[in-house]
Amino acid sequence: MNKNYPLAAAAIVVAVVLLLIVTGAFYTIDQTEQVIITQFGQPVGDAITEPGLHFKVPFAQSVNSLDKRFLEWDGAPVAIPTRDKTYIHVDTFARWRIEDPKTYFVRLHDERSAQSRLEDIFGSETRNSIAKHDLIEIVRTDKNRQPLRDETLKGGPAGPGTIGVLPSIEFGRRKIEEEIKAAAAQKLAGFGIAVLDFRIKRVNYNPEVLDRIYQRMISERLQIAQRFRSEGDGESARIAGQRQRDLNEIQSNAYRQVQQIRGEADAKATEIYARAYTQNPQAAEFYAFLKTLETYHKIFTKDSTLVLSTDSDLFTLLKRAATKGESSKPIEAPAQ
Repeated sequence: MNKNYPLAAAAIVVAVVLLLIVTGAFYTIDQTEQVIITQFGQPVGDAITEPGLHFKVPFAQSVNSLDKRFLEWDGAPVAIPTRDKTYIHVDTFARWRIEDPKTYFVRLHDERSAQSRLEDIFGSETRNSIAKHDLIEIVRTDKNRQPLRDETLKGGPAGPGTIGVLPSIEFGRRKIEEEIKAAAAQKLAGFGIAVLDFRIKRVNYNPEVLDRIYQRMISERLQIAQRFRSEGDGESARIAGQRQRDLNEIQSNAYRQVQQIRGEADAKATEIYARAYTQNPQAAEFYAFLKTLETYHKIFTKDSTLVLSTDSDLFTLLKRAATKGESSKPIEAPAQ
């Protein structure tokens, strides 16, 4: 036996292995990947999902790697009209994965085509679902969830609970999302795609809609302000009325007390006058004389013109002064 035979056989084996490696007969699969083997462009067998080193027929077969992880789809915001004719910009996203690699590869081939198909189907189903519901259904997450409300919105001129009250809903955004997900999943299943989740990320209003919303908010706040003003005016009128009643009562009591004091004082003075008249006629006459002079001083001025009857008490002293016999008669002061 030739001594070089083992060396030649080993060299042949090494050459074959190197040839296979160079020609791509071996390939590896990562844990995040799954592979579809195609032979002359046609899939061969099922998808290979086990990670590690694998063998394929060189030159004739090709390795097509597909992602095995959860993938994301982020849709572009689109303007969609609701059932109540309100245009809104809806921004959506979804999570998906390759459920059937072979079907996925045959129909879509790569992720770029899959993203385009997801855009078409999710966009179409989103428009269909939102067009069937009112705006409040898109805004509210759940029909059982009660929104926070300003306590000042509970009443108004038209009755309690008429300002800022949102209408009741039947579905809510979460149920609409489930509806879109179910409809899209049914269509995407034919492409080997499983829909894991679908959500509406953001809802924005068109500028014209925003103007209407702001005007409605302003109107509601003006109604609240007007209600507060009305309540304030009513309370002010009530306080003013109560103040006037209290003032009238105080004035009435004060006037009654004043009249009572005056009456008591007049009675006291009359009693003193009567006692003085009965005790000393001359003092009474002198007092009458002084009071008459005091009255003259008050009513007579430099340019006064006074018309008196001869029977007037004020004319008594003047009449006495005019009488010749009595003009020289002095008035005596009362004896002390």
